[in-house]
Amino acid sequence: MTATEPGGHAALVEHLYARGLLDETWRAVWHAVPREPFIPQQAWRQRPTACEPLTTAAERLALIHSDEPVVIQLDDGEPGGPGIATSSNSQPRMVARMLRLLSIDGDNGHRVLEIGTASGYVTALLSRRLGDSAVYSVEIDPGLAHRAVTTLRAAGCTPNLAVADGEWGWPDEAPFDRVLATCALRHVPYALVRQLRPGGVLVAPMARDFWSGAVVRLTADGEGTARGRFRGGASYMPMRAHRTGAPAPVDTATCRTVPTRTDPRELLTLGFALYAGTRLPGVRMVHADGADGAQVWLQDEDGCAATAITGEDAYEYGARDLWQEVERVHEEYVALGSPGGGDFGLTVTARGQRVWLEHPERIIEPAPVREPAR
Repeated sequence: MTATEPGGHAALVEHLYARGLLDETWRAVWHAVPREPFIPQQAWRQRPTACEPLTTAAERLALIHSDEPVVIQLDDGEPGGPGIATSSNSQPRMVARMLRLLSIDGDNGHRVLEIGTASGYVTALLSRRLGDSAVYSVEIDPGLAHRAVTTLRAAGCTPNLAVADGEWGWPDEAPFDRVLATCALRHVPYALVRQLRPGGVLVAPMARDFWSGAVVRLTADGEGTARGRFRGGASYMPMRAHRTGAPAPVDTATCRTVPTRTDPRELLTLGFALYAGTRLPGVRMVHADGADGAQVWLQDEDGCAATAITGEDAYEYGARDLWQEVERVHEEYVALGSPGGGDFGLTVTARGQRVWLEHPERIIEPAPVREPAR
């Protein structure tokens, strides 16, 4: 379903149901909670390089009734900014996926903590499924939180809401049976793990330097540890406390040409992103796809960088042979059988978090940084 297809909210729900993203119970919940009231009049469509304002009522409704995200805030609500999306009503298929991964059960009295109220739409879906008293949601932005309260009340929902930094959860109301983050995390805050009951589940999108974004589903063991597997890709705006700054500038005078053994397209799988992001901490990767291949840009925190285009030589900058390091890590990954994203998992403890392959004992360690040969 695209933003130009008609059909309204009911058609969107049936689209998700036909794709197997909704069971019968969630199907009824989604039909009962239209998306449109939760979208402010001023909203934007997310584009690759900018946000495009919705200028007509027809355009606004077409996007709302599509399987696409709707941006509801730019620049943290501050006027005169560069126009960076800082809050959205998430893509419906992603919402449905994350809610399914929560495995919530109203009959068992599950209590859910949501990190990031935003528009209040996911909060309303949870309230409709579990009842208002079982739903807790925190939002760091006072303006978004105020609007969400008004919209939720108008929809007949009165969940438990608070203006707070979601990184710390809601300790006074813990423990919870489920925790759902609707913003991307660089790491899983241990406070959220501590607020889960034994057997409780946390579902969150994560985004690290190398990762394009991945959903993780963790289960708490009741002894201070949560672990689980990655469950597919995801692209969410970062939690405010987890935003990153710009890396050091690149010294272009150090540019050198190096031959390539790897097509950049081979680096764009979720499995490789999870593996390489763990082996090469602090290395960022962005990419662009074209008709004949792909281009990747790699950079570390010190300003060393590399870029490669399908069918061409690579270029490296700075003291680190970054492209050659990435190729070595890719060779390791291929030797492991090119595992998929679902083969990787995460363990979170009070001491930190570790990515593993296939089982929690097989932890992936960072690769040693080799001195360049000159």
